Amino acid sequence: MDDKGLVGKISVSSDSVSTLNSEDFVLVSRLGDETPSSTNNGSDDEKTGLKIVGNGSEQQLQRELEDVLMEPSLGDARPGPLAGAGDHDLLLTTASPVAPATDPLSAPSPKVEMVLPVQTAQESELNDPIPDEDSVVFSQLTYLGCASVNAPRSEVEALRMMDILRGQCQLPLDVTLCVPGVSEGTVRLLDPNNSTEIANYPIYKILFCVRGHDGTPESDCFAFTESHYNAEIFRIHVFRCQIQEAVSRILYSFATAFRRSAKKAALASQQLAPLTPDSDLFTFTVSLEIKEDDGKGTFSAVAKDKDKQSFKLRAGMDKKIVIYVQQTSNKELAIERCFGLLLSPGKNVKNSDMHLLDLESMGKSSDGKSYIITGSWNPSTPQFQAVNEETPKDKCMYMTTAVDLVITEVEEPVRFLLETRVRVCSPNDRLFWPFSKRSHTETYYLKLRQMERKERKRPSADTLYEVVSLESETEREKRKTTASPAIPPGAPGSMVPSPPEDDEEEDNDEPLLSGSGDVSKECAEKILETWGDLLSKWHMNLSVRPRPLPALVRSGIPEALRGEVWQLLSGCHNNDHQVEEYRTLITKESPQDSAITRDINRTFPAHDYFKDTGGDGQDSLYKICKAYSVYDEEIGYCQGQSFLAAVLLLHMPEEQAFSVLVKIMFDYGLRDLFKQNFEDLHCKFFQLERLMQEYIPDLYTHFLNVGLEAHMYASQWFLTLFTAKFPLYMVFHIIDLLLCEGISVIFNVALALLKTSKDDLIQTDFEGALKFFRVPVPKRYRSEENAKKLMELACSMKISQKKLKKFEKEYHTIREQQEQQEAPIERYERENRRLQEANMRLEQENDDLAHELVSSKIALRKDLDNAEEKADALNKELLLTKQKLVDAEDEKRRLEEESAQLKEMCRRELDKSESEIKKNGSIIGEYKQICSQLSERLEKQQAANRGELEKIRAKVEGCDKCSSLFNKEGRVRAPVAAPPPGGSEETDEEKEALKNQLREMELELAQTKLQLVEAECKIQDLEHHLGLALNEVQAAKKTWFNRTLSSIKTVTGTQGKETT
Repeated sequence: MDDKGLVGKISVSSDSVSTLNSEDFVLVSRLGDETPSSTNNGSDDEKTGLKIVGNGSEQQLQRELEDVLMEPSLGDARPGPLAGAGDHDLLLTTASPVAPATDPLSAPSPKVEMVLPVQTAQESELNDPIPDEDSVVFSQLTYLGCASVNAPRSEVEALRMMDILRGQCQLPLDVTLCVPGVSEGTVRLLDPNNSTEIANYPIYKILFCVRGHDGTPESDCFAFTESHYNAEIFRIHVFRCQIQEAVSRILYSFATAFRRSAKKAALASQQLAPLTPDSDLFTFTVSLEIKEDDGKGTFSAVAKDKDKQSFKLRAGMDKKIVIYVQQTSNKELAIERCFGLLLSPGKNVKNSDMHLLDLESMGKSSDGKSYIITGSWNPSTPQFQAVNEETPKDKCMYMTTAVDLVITEVEEPVRFLLETRVRVCSPNDRLFWPFSKRSHTETYYLKLRQMERKERKRPSADTLYEVVSLESETEREKRKTTASPAIPPGAPGSMVPSPPEDDEEEDNDEPLLSGSGDVSKECAEKILETWGDLLSKWHMNLSVRPRPLPALVRSGIPEALRGEVWQLLSGCHNNDHQVEEYRTLITKESPQDSAITRDINRTFPAHDYFKDTGGDGQDSLYKICKAYSVYDEEIGYCQGQSFLAAVLLLHMPEEQAFSVLVKIMFDYGLRDLFKQNFEDLHCKFFQLERLMQEYIPDLYTHFLNVGLEAHMYASQWFLTLFTAKFPLYMVFHIIDLLLCEGISVIFNVALALLKTSKDDLIQTDFEGALKFFRVPVPKRYRSEENAKKLMELACSMKISQKKLKKFEKEYHTIREQQEQQEAPIERYERENRRLQEANMRLEQENDDLAHELVSSKIALRKDLDNAEEKADALNKELLLTKQKLVDAEDEKRRLEEESAQLKEMCRRELDKSESEIKKNGSIIGEYKQICSQLSERLEKQQAANRGELEKIRAKVEGCDKCSSLFNKEGRVRAPVAAPPPGGSEETDEEKEALKNQLREMELELAQTKLQLVEAECKIQDLEHHLGLALNEVQAAKKTWFNRTLSSIKTVTGTQGKETT
């Protein structure tokens, strides 16, 4: 259900009823379902809350639902152990032993978040139950149990818890329920046998009532949520009706009790205890925020000058005024509505000069903490012309804003007046870098006086108080500084605060985000040289720490060397096996995966490395948390690990960060704090209180007086090693000391924090102290100088291990005495329950182990069968391989024989080839010689023939007859005339003789040419054969077998050399 629907009216749902006044609620330790309620849409979803998933599981919650703790002894008037725990603290509840006479039920052993909260004696005095005649009594009811819830007005979460408690409750308790008829009454649980009161809950603490839906198993159940011990802790109580129709009647009775009636005034005047001196003072925090039209259809908050404390406005822009009103102390007053929102330029203005703004909306915020009023401001109207004109540079002007609120319990409207400086600039001026804060906050102290019935203007009205005075924090400080008499309450301007002198350090109630602060890596050269020499010596013998190491660590390890030094201090310098194990672990499924995923965004949101969803930082952080939850099954995951893992990731890779985290958890004893229902953690709280008693006795006494116990503020100190809230510079220095000196360093830092804050804490009450631990303390050490001083003080404190052992022994002695002082029956019943739980756990473990054993046997049998099958296959493969080896050896021998034969054949062929080459060479030589001889003969014959031809030609030319027959070329001329008879015969004979001689010479020439041609053909044939022979020889040399023979020759030659 949405909280916005709860403003100023009663929920009309037939299945649920909500109170008029809205209580704050925040995230606390979630025990059970890992899924956040879908209806919790408040800002608390973004807040950091520690969740112990490994120990505080849903199964443990369901087992413990049967245990109901009764009212503590009346002599203890201090708030319960969970009262007022901060919204970021891990809330641990331990059931205190009670006297046998006042404990109808046996008190269980210490539990985490599982007790029935009841009224203490002090609360009973302030809220006496009304007479029985004013109450509606319902019998035949069964109380099923209670559990913590995060969203007290979430119907979905209430129905979920109703389903769990109805299904898992093993020891239901029959009760009678008394529901009062007025809002000042008390809901009481009575024993149906003797009408003894078991528990009671004031109506103003009950926030929500819901019934089960029709048609579901929970249709006969109803539940209500209540604010436990006025703290930010909320519990749901579940009941079952034997008569289903009575559920609607019970819900109607609660709705009647929630309404403000006339009986409330009489009841308050008759039964309320006298007001204490401070009970009439109510503190309010009022914040002013100005928004401007950004030109995109939306309004954005304007910035505030950090130096001049002035809002920077732009001329001509439509604006909105947003007022946040939050009550911070005393009983909550219900703001019904805003009577008017006014604005005026200047300061110390008269009421007549204030001008109303148009109201746009009013109502509670989504988280129910603040009342928000929004009004529209048109700067162009004549009344606001002064704040719509540009102001000279370096000058500011004042603006006054007032809000009138109608408070149900107060007779007259209350006006909160805020004065602030503004500077109007050009619409185009967008210089935003010097601006930081976007709101102006002022604290007001409203003093009220309880009115008698006859003093009221309307006796039947709901009003109880009248305003005595209203003073702002600024006005109070100014009055103290000037030592001037107080201004009368009715004097003009009594509610006009002066502007703060310096708002740079003004802090709101928002706690410091985890991961805040920058740590510089710059360091003096001399310090780096000193550390370099020390590390060089240390690396030579890693088993022994250098003697000057502790003194250097107390001064702080240089940021650039922290990763290396932390690994050496924790003994992770040789962690290869851990790295391999980490890589295996991140592949496995984690039972806390959903919780880890949800909490990653809440770890160090202020640091750039972790703020991006799905970024490298969040991915590495998720893997480390997941790996550890699988690695350490007993503890599992808790968010304290995520903060510590994030610190380590900023200095080393994720594998090394995981190894150092494991060392811190196991070797430094951090995981022991989560074991055995946090028994060791409670021992640490006792040791811290004893150390406070010795070192800071006055603060210890003050904490005793206000009922503040160590576990209410120091839980995160021990479980997260200060990493969840404090600035990084301080966190890194604490981890330096822890890795060097051990977890006892937490006591030094805790005592130093308490000692430096002693003066402020002594002046606070219970709630103020818790708020001081949650908000101002971490912010105080954003300054590096303050953090250094704190660490120097922590290092100067000498806390011996002997003293801590002594306190530990005292704690265990007290625990044993408390157990012995219990009634035997109660002790035996508690021991019996504990043994039953242990027995159930052991039986479950035995079943798991038996199942695991059977599974492992089956797996081993399968593995053995597979191994045997594999062995048979390998044997067969071995036999085949052996056979192949024999065949290969035979083939080798055959190939060796063939190679020998081929070698011999090649040798013979080589010899034959060489002989043929020689023979061919000789033939070629002979042919060449013959050819040369024939050529010589041919040349000689040609020369002789030419000589003879020349002779014949000379003779023919010398003869007249012959010259006439032959021409110069030697050819026969044609006959010119018939020769004489006698001469012709002689000429014919000579011609015939010459022709014959010419024929013979031509024939001889033709034979010579033919011989020459035949010789040339033979030469070509021999050259062809020679080429073929050479090619065959060359091919024989290049065959694979020849290469094989060459390698065999080489190996044989090498072995022969080795043998020789």
